[in-house]
Formats: sequence, structure tokens, C-alpha cells
Amino acid sequence: MDFAKRIAKIIADKHGTDIVIIDISGLSSFADFFVNATASNVRLLDTIVQEVDRQLSAGGIEPKSMEGKPSSGWVLADYGDVIVNLFLDEQRNKYQIEKLWSDGVFVEFDE
Repeated sequence: MDFAKRIAKIIADKHGTDIVIIDISGLSSFADFFVNATASNVRLLDTIVQEVDRQLSAGGIEPKSMEGKPSSGWVLADYGDVIVNLFLDEQRNKYQIEKLWSDGVFVEFDE
């Protein structure tokens, strides 16, 4: 959980909003947590993606994969136990990840 909160803090520091951490460890075999957040525009989404990657890479942590582009409105970064979903508002509303995983445990995160 500390790793998910660390990622959430990086996102918050770069002005990501509506940050939600969901513990899916009891529901999924592919990850333990989702960290979902929204960026207000494509440029900010790109900045957040780059900052998360920069800070984690500096500590020797590389994503297993990264899908999507900021211009698409959704970037997914797979860090093994933690899946990071960074959205523009329109895509977040469209895909409703929190609703799909509502059986997970929503973890308190104070920005």
C-alpha cells in the first residue's frame, strides 16, 4: 500500500485531481492496487505521466508496460502490484473504473 500511496503523492504534487486508490488484492490476480487520477488537460496528463516515470525510475522501478498516450485521454502504467490509470475527465467518466471495481476496498488518501 505504501507504493500506491507514493504514486498517489507524486500525482497530487503535479496537480492531478480526484485521486482514488483501490485495493483489488482480494479480487484480482494481476495487481493489488489501482491508483486512478484525472488531469485537467493533455499537457498536464503528459507531465504527470513523465513525473511518475521519472521519480520511480530514479529509484530503479520501471513499468512493466505503459499503454495509451496523453492525447488519447488515458494512460495506463503497469508497475506490477500497482496499476496507474491517468485520465482526462471525459475518458474517466466514460470507462468508470471505480464503478467496475466497486467491490474493492477504497483506500484513504490525503493529498
